[in-house]
Amino acid sequence: MTPNQYQRNARFNCLAEYDHFAKPDDFIEVTEWYNGEGFDVHLSTSAGEQRMSFSWGEYQALKATLGDWAEDNLEDEE
Repeated sequence: MTPNQYQRNARFNCLAEYDHFAKPDDFIEVTEWYNGEGFDVHLSTSAGEQRMSFSWGEYQALKATLGDWAEDNLEDEE
């Protein structure tokens, strides 16, 4: 690679596997920042596009804030 190029790690998943409201083409893509200090989230649904960015510290705060409340709600869905 030349000095002006770099690679970023990304993960992709279809939302229909997780959300009964999702359409077949709805997806989520998570891409790690080049410096490794966080990630970008791209959510594409029939309702529109959403983009969010989180440092790893912001993600930890989100997880701590959701905590057991999120787990309890996810268990109710099953």
